Amino acid sequence: METSHRQLPDQEAEILRDPVDAIAAAWRRERPETPVASIGVVTRVWQLAKHFGDDRRRVLAEAGVDPATLDLLSVLRRSGSPYTLTTRQIAEQSLVTAGAISQRLNRAERDKLVTRRSAPGRSRAVLVELTPAGHDLLERTVDRVLSREAELLDGLTAQQRDTLTGLLRVLLDDVQRKLDVREVTHVGHP
Repeated sequence: METSHRQLPDQEAEILRDPVDAIAAAWRRERPETPVASIGVVTRVWQLAKHFGDDRRRVLAEAGVDPATLDLLSVLRRSGSPYTLTTRQIAEQSLVTAGAISQRLNRAERDKLVTRRSAPGRSRAVLVELTPAGHDLLERTVDRVLSREAELLDGLTAQQRDTLTGLLRVLLDDVQRKLDVREVTHVGHP
C-alpha cells in the first residue's frame, strides 16, 4: 500500500498540530466508517482529569496532606458547625465507598484530625467530629488547592467557565443516566 505525502491545507495542518485532533484525523483516514466525534471530548476530559489530579496531589503533598484526608476533612467542614456527621452521612457526601470512608477515618483519627463516638440514642450510628487540628489543617489547605485550581482555569473567561460548567453538568447527568450510575467516584477508582 502506497502512502500519500500530499501537502495539507493550512486549516487541516493546524488541526493536526493538536495531538487529540490528530488521533481523530488518523482514525477518519484509516477507518472512515468509525465514529470519532467522541475523541475530542473524552480524550481531553481524561487528560484534564489526569493533569488536575496530578497537580492537586503535588499541591497537597507540599501542604503535608493526602487527597483522601482532604476530602474527608472537607466533607466535615462543609457540614457547618459543629462539623459533625455520621459515618453514613460522610459516605453519602463523599465520592467513595463506605469501606474507603472507614480507612480514611482510621488514618484521620490516628493523626488526631477527627474523633469518633457513638451517637446518643442510636446504638449503631457513629458520629465523626472534626478536631481543632483537623480544622486548622483544612483551613490552611483548602484555599491553596482551590486557588491553584482557579489559576489552572484562568485561561478561560468567566463566561467560558460558566458555559463549560453547564455543559459538563448536562454531559455528566446524561452519561450517568445512560450508564445507570447513581454516584460519581474519583477518576481511576471503581
